[in-house]
Amino acid sequence: MTLPDMSLPNIDHALLPIPTLEQLAPAGELDHPPRILLLYGSLRERSFSRFLTEEAARILAHFGAEVKIFDPTELPMVGSVAEDHPKVQELRALSLWSEGQVWCSPERHGAITAVMKNQIDWIPLEQGALRPSQGRTLAVMQVCGGSQSFNVVNTLRLLGRWMRMFTIPNQSSVPMAYKEFDDAGRMRKSAYYERVVDVMEELFKMTLLLRGRADYLTDRYSERNARSVQAINRQIQQL
Repeated sequence: MTLPDMSLPNIDHALLPIPTLEQLAPAGELDHPPRILLLYGSLRERSFSRFLTEEAARILAHFGAEVKIFDPTELPMVGSVAEDHPKVQELRALSLWSEGQVWCSPERHGAITAVMKNQIDWIPLEQGALRPSQGRTLAVMQVCGGSQSFNVVNTLRLLGRWMRMFTIPNQSSVPMAYKEFDDAGRMRKSAYYERVVDVMEELFKMTLLLRGRADYLTDRYSERNARSVQAINRQIQQL
């Protein structure tokens, strides 16, 4: 088969350098442990999504991560208060602090809970010149009251992609969660527990790979082009 014309006349070649391995060298301060933020989607006193999140935090801490778990209690619904509300500011600051995140929600009516979605909705795509979620790694998990389902992790993957996060391939779905945790809220040894270990191990490894490289990996031609046009327009206005 004869190849078509391979020229790219619609590309500004000055804004599209060829990627190289050298450009993937880590940049910035990397002398701190990987920072992982964990979110869960239930306010119940005996919350299995919180128990699973706490188990994940223990595993990540074992690998050497610095972990923080956000408590969604008293986080107002999106749009009901101003963005300077203390709980909103706390969540956004933690998202900016993080290099990776874990999202864990129960399945309710075949979907994620309002508690989970509300937290994600409060994290903006852009916050001034900063992007609180872009370039972070993400692991998704769910707990089920009955048989195993993947509705929640599928939805969380969709949201992670929308938030421009690097969602790892592995995931955890724990069926009949009430059987998998003891009275103290610790997860019992099982194949489901081993899967959680697998997911956290993969998240930790991918976070190590991406930290210091996220800015380069998320730098897009379309955005560089838009900035270039804006710069030209500003110069024209100054004439």
